[in-house]
Amino acid sequence: MKVLLIGDIIGQPGRVVVEREVIRLREERAIDLVVANCENVAGGAGVTPSTAEDLFRAGVDVLTSGNHVWRKREALELLKLDPRVLRPANYPDGTPGTGSTIVETLSGHKVGILNVMGRVFMEPLDCPFRAAERELRRLSLVTPVIIVDMHAEATSEKVAMGWFLDGKVSAVFGTHTHIPTADERILPQGTAFITDVGMTGPYDSVIGRRVDQILERFLSNRPVKSDVAEGNVQLRGLLVDVDQRTGKATAVERITRVLDGAIPAHRD
Repeated sequence: MKVLLIGDIIGQPGRVVVEREVIRLREERAIDLVVANCENVAGGAGVTPSTAEDLFRAGVDVLTSGNHVWRKREALELLKLDPRVLRPANYPDGTPGTGSTIVETLSGHKVGILNVMGRVFMEPLDCPFRAAERELRRLSLVTPVIIVDMHAEATSEKVAMGWFLDGKVSAVFGTHTHIPTADERILPQGTAFITDVGMTGPYDSVIGRRVDQILERFLSNRPVKSDVAEGNVQLRGLLVDVDQRTGKATAVERITRVLDGAIPAHRD
C-alpha cells in the first residue's frame, strides 16, 4: 500500500498545486491513500467547507489540522459533520469534531488516521502521547495500518513522538512549522518518520506569507498585515510504502512538485 502525506496547505496557491498534482501523482505512483493537513487552506488560516471540498475533489482522502483549524467559524460545523476532517485528538472532551478516523481504500484495505498536537510553545492541551495511546487502542482493533499527524512547534517533541509510536503505527509525519526536514527514515520497529514534511504553498515567502510584510513586522515590532505569498509554489509530501498485513513501513521517500503555470484569480 502506498500512502502520500502532504504538509500544511497554504491558501489558494497551496490548493492550486494540490489540484494540479495530486491526481497525477496518484496515477504515476499508484497511490492508495492521500492525507493532507488543511489548517491553513482558507486564506492562509483555517478551513471552510468549500476549501475542504476543493481538496477532496483534487484527490485528497483525509484532512488533518492543528491549532489554526478554528480560525474560520464555518469549520465548527464541518468538523461536526464530516469525519474525513480531523482536529487534534488531545483537545478537551466536548470539542467539536474528532481526532481520528478509519477510512477504506479503493482496494478495500482499512487505514486509521490520527491527529495529535504538541504542547511545547503551544496551547496547554492534554498530553499528546497519552491521547495517542488512547486512540490507538481503538484504531488497532480494526487495522494495523495507522498514520499519525503530529502537529507541533518543537522538533524535539515531534521526534519523541516518532520514537514513542515506533512499532505501533505505520507512519508519523510532523506538521506546523512549514519547513521541510531531511530526516525521513524508517525507525527500528517499522514506523516511517519525518520531523516536518514541509508546507505545500509558496516558497518565495516567510513560511507562506509575503516577505516584505513579515520583514516589516520584524523590523518595526508592530502588528502588520501578512498576506499569503504567491511565488515558487510547491507541493511537499512524504510517500510511504506500507505492508498492509503488518502495518510496517517498507520504504519512505520525500516528494516535491513545483507548480507550473500561473495561479488563477483569487477565490478564498
